[in-house]
Amino acid sequence: MFREKKKPSFLSCPVGGETVLLENTGDEVFAGKLLGDGIAVDPFESTFTSPCDGTVESVSKTAHAYNIHSDDGLDVLIHIGIDTVELRGEGFSPKVQAGDKVKRGDVLCTANVDFIREKGFSAVTPVIISNISDISFFDRQQGIVKRGDSLISYII
Repeated sequence: MFREKKKPSFLSCPVGGETVLLENTGDEVFAGKLLGDGIAVDPFESTFTSPCDGTVESVSKTAHAYNIHSDDGLDVLIHIGIDTVELRGEGFSPKVQAGDKVKRGDVLCTANVDFIREKGFSAVTPVIISNISDISFFDRQQGIVKRGDSLISYII
């Protein structure tokens, strides 16, 4: 008996920008991969979209963090900026709420990345797979990425 070969799936890039390894985010929680593994994007734009089809599990009160449970079983965190919780929601306009069904490319939030930077925060946006141990293959895109491009390839 032979094993069926699984095809890779992917998470789309939620925002256009340049990728940043988690180790280089300047945040020890992300750098230490304490919440899971992934890659970050230093955004060139202000619209952030869902990287997958799934259900919004939570939106932070300050609208800077979005947890999505993908239809194929991944738990994905999109965290807009580093330490941006301190902005108390200023500069963020959420477009979804917990319980919403989303499709890949649906707008989650707009965030004023210029404002975030002017306030002295990094706009670098980690995209984390929290249940990384469920994945048998994992690869990250690096360099300049456009919103909607494949950002993380994986096989469950």
